[in-house]
Amino acid sequence: MTPQLQQAIRLLQLSSLELNLEIQGALDSNMMLELDEDDAADLQAGVPEPDASELNGEDYPEAFAHESIPEELPVDTAWEDIYDATTHYSHDGGLAEYYEQEYQDNGERNLQRHLLSQLNLITLSVADKAIAIALVDAINDDGYLTLNLEEICATLSADLDTEPEEIEAVLHLIQTLEPAGVGARDLAECLGLQLAQLEPGTPWLAEARTLVSQHIQLLAQHDYKQLMKRMKLNREELEQVVGLIQSLRPRPGSQLQEDKAEYVIPDVLVKKAGDAWKVELNTDALPRLRINSHYAGMIRRADNSEDNTSLKNHLQEARWFIKSLQSRSETLLRVATCIVERQRAFLEYGEEAMKPLVLHDVADNLGLHDSTISRVTTRKYMHTPRGVFELKYFFSSHVSTEQGGTCSSTAIRALLKKYIQAEKPEKPLSDSKLARLLSGQGIQVARRTIAKYRESMSIPSSSERKRASLYRL
Repeated sequence: MTPQLQQAIRLLQLSSLELNLEIQGALDSNMMLELDEDDAADLQAGVPEPDASELNGEDYPEAFAHESIPEELPVDTAWEDIYDATTHYSHDGGLAEYYEQEYQDNGERNLQRHLLSQLNLITLSVADKAIAIALVDAINDDGYLTLNLEEICATLSADLDTEPEEIEAVLHLIQTLEPAGVGARDLAECLGLQLAQLEPGTPWLAEARTLVSQHIQLLAQHDYKQLMKRMKLNREELEQVVGLIQSLRPRPGSQLQEDKAEYVIPDVLVKKAGDAWKVELNTDALPRLRINSHYAGMIRRADNSEDNTSLKNHLQEARWFIKSLQSRSETLLRVATCIVERQRAFLEYGEEAMKPLVLHDVADNLGLHDSTISRVTTRKYMHTPRGVFELKYFFSSHVSTEQGGTCSSTAIRALLKKYIQAEKPEKPLSDSKLARLLSGQGIQVARRTIAKYRESMSIPSSSERKRASLYRL
């Protein structure tokens, strides 16, 4: 493949964010490229070009009189006023202060900063503080310890001579910090730590501790019948115990994390105009480029000097880059238009009307290769009246119907979700019953396929849904 084709293929598979970074890199490295901004063009149009005398400094001698500049310029402050020459790390702090400084510079891990601020209020030895900082480093955003004590001991072995027993002692200290339950190694320990911080007179506290420490798996499976049998409690008493446990936080660290909104910039906009659907590129997502006329005008055709040859090469690369961007936009628009034509029923009526579509269908319609369609539809997004979707979302396998037609897997999932939401809680629909309901609409789907679709949507089996409804607390 030619370098131009390789560049076009590479740009084709980039997301809008990655492409913006690529464009910025091209602008920084190629003098022939510039942003095509109307406002900037209007401003430049009113500025006269400087003549040779201005460039040589004949009209403005004071601007080029370097000898008149004094060796030392007056300043308002001295260097010592704004820079502290003392070291940030004292010999007494050692490893602990080093780790602490690392976390002070990291503004995203709010849980870690919160734990460190509490540790600063506790008097610890240098070794214990280093161990505490290492433990904080191993706690994830949910508040759980992600490394075992032996692994943490290994990470500190280069600086400290520690034993797992010492690390566990410091871990118990961290587990007393806020939020309650932080530093746990599993869910049972997390809930147990929170129960340990409740008032001793809390109703059903002892039973809740027993349930969490010995029967957490039964609680996760909603097997309340076995729980009542093993704990010798009736239904009303078990409701009180489980209610206390449900008041706890299974992810204690999440309450201190800042939820950063991640915005998706759509590459394609779809709007309905009358009875037709209009597809257009989102021109605001990517900057427009053009050739810098000033530098292009400096090229001399008959000049083979090194500088002139460099200008020619930059100009050729700039033209290739702009052409590759245009090719990407044209291909993206063609593919998006074809998808909208095939999935018009989805835009009109929703997921249940989604048509089966595979990459080869679009490739065959547009005369392109399947791999090209795959590159175009990966990490590219379409804004529709029904929401923002990745182009890949519109592709799904098909299932044959009794009438000889096909139905997409997306539509089948939507139907299954609809049936399950409308079922009676005490009498949920089994996979076989769901298959018969689909068969009644002419869609032949095996029970195993129903189970696969149901699991992909994180929907429990009918027995689990029934057990949860019978003992819903």
